[in-house]
Amino acid sequence: MSHRKIVRNADVMTKKFVMVDGLDTVADAIELASSQDVRVLLVNKRNEDDEFGMVLMSDIAKKVLAKDKAPERVNIYEIMIKPVLSVSPEMDVRYCARLFERFRITKAPVIEAGKILGLVSYHDLVLKGMMAEKQ
Repeated sequence: MSHRKIVRNADVMTKKFVMVDGLDTVADAIELASSQDVRVLLVNKRNEDDEFGMVLMSDIAKKVLAKDKAPERVNIYEIMIKPVLSVSPEMDVRYCARLFERFRITKAPVIEAGKILGLVSYHDLVLKGMMAEKQ
């Protein structure tokens, strides 16, 4: 039987994230992402029965920049991913990596009791997760 150390999403997640509102413009979101040095924006729920959303810089590039739309005239809700596939903080990073592969995603919010605790990505899983296993 293996005595491998279990590394969980909570151990490797990035706790720095930025929340935006779906009604914010893409221009405002770009400015916020730049000032906070983040590559992903999480979109807040409108109400208790709503779900979180997410905007990647690639979404902005594909849906605004490539289509030559004015970022001041496009709202976040028009380009966001919603609902997002989220993961538990207690999930083993190996299962998280399998989930990412199965659903072809690269990032997911870490949610517990309806609250976002952080964000986990392949980068976190590999660099932080595999290093933690060795310790």
